[in-house]
Amino acid sequence: MELSFSSLTPGKPRQVDLDGVKVCVARVGDEVFAVSDLCTHADAMLSEGEISDYKIECWLHGAEFDLRTGSALTPPASSPLQVFHVERNDDVVTISANTEESGK
Repeated sequence: MELSFSSLTPGKPRQVDLDGVKVCVARVGDEVFAVSDLCTHADAMLSEGEISDYKIECWLHGAEFDLRTGSALTPPASSPLQVFHVERNDDVVTISANTEESGK
């Protein structure tokens, strides 16, 4: 799936649909990250959460995840998020259904 870099607001996560999978896309400065939108602790959408540096916080229970690796950083979450491959070419951001290793 493709979207424009300029349509992403820094620090404001956004949900996109990638072949039926809900993905949370986050822009941090000039970088873009894509992780599974569903918190691994509870049934909550991370795209409704807050971004601080390279972390996203689940709005429901406060669990934090690293946007770069998907790692769960704080309880109550302990399982990592799926991380999706992101490529940027000028204003075009491509998010691939091929997931990368998460939590490592």
